[in-house]
Amino acid sequence: QVQLVESGGGLVQAGGSLRLSCAASGSIFSFNVMGWYRQAPGKQRELVADMTSGGSTNYPDSVKGRFTISRDNAKNTVYLQMNSLKPEDGAVYYCAAANKYGIIYWGQGTQVTVSS
Repeated sequence: QVQLVESGGGLVQAGGSLRLSCAASGSIFSFNVMGWYRQAPGKQRELVADMTSGGSTNYPDSVKGRFTISRDNAKNTVYLQMNSLKPEDGAVYYCAAANKYGIIYWGQGTQVTVSS
């Protein structure tokens, strides 16, 4: 059973930075895509960043230039570096991973709060 465990969330002032981590229970090589999503109260879950097994990355315009996704294969961990945080970045952030069969696994989420 695949498990994804996020950490690194917390409270930060606007303009600050946080780094989220997502530790997988197995090798992240088994996943075609790994990514980060977020969901704010009353809003739909949205993609924040993803990375293919080949290293290609994708970001929506709302975070482009501020957020960076990366991976450490030796640690089976994916990171999300978030800089220049804005109050509207506050949400629960989820790690997700999709394998070659199209099965998607989700972490439990970590809260990010950005104060103005």
